[in-house]
Amino acid sequence: MGEGGATGLPGLVGLDHVGLTVPDIDQATEFLVDMLGCEYLYPLGPRSDGGDWMATHLNVHPRARVDKLRFFRCGTQPVFEVFEYEAPDQVSTPPRNSDVGGHHLALYVEDIDAAVAYLRSRGVTVLGGPNASDGPHAGQRWVYFLAPWGAQFELVSYPNGRAWYLRESEAVRG
Repeated sequence: MGEGGATGLPGLVGLDHVGLTVPDIDQATEFLVDMLGCEYLYPLGPRSDGGDWMATHLNVHPRARVDKLRFFRCGTQPVFEVFEYEAPDQVSTPPRNSDVGGHHLALYVEDIDAAVAYLRSRGVTVLGGPNASDGPHAGQRWVYFLAPWGAQFELVSYPNGRAWYLRESEAVRG
């Protein structure tokens, strides 16, 4: 337990950024900027040291190299830190949600139907149609889509709120 009985990471404020490794940073830049509308912020230079720095600090092969690294902002948040690595033991198949380490990135949109129509009109693979949630997430609609390199993204929309959060807000106002 922390000070005053609190548990958890001291000083935690929120999510700062999400890191993504892509096979082609120019393709990822085009997708993030031209397709999704993220803002390209800045690059950072290549990183490798010939020693064990990469293994010690990033848990990758000691001879891994980050050839290109770019930062993007999507709306007011989050910031995407996008890497193009070269590594002797690199796996090039993206994990599925069901794989250990599988993940997806969820983007909030105001009009999910318009967003899905836009993605489909641009040739993006959209997995099914928007789904309606129930239970604590009643009021939310969502759908997955794929980046050109196979990463899974999700569109989420709940313009009138989600059930659990609405109940919590009412309880606080009580």
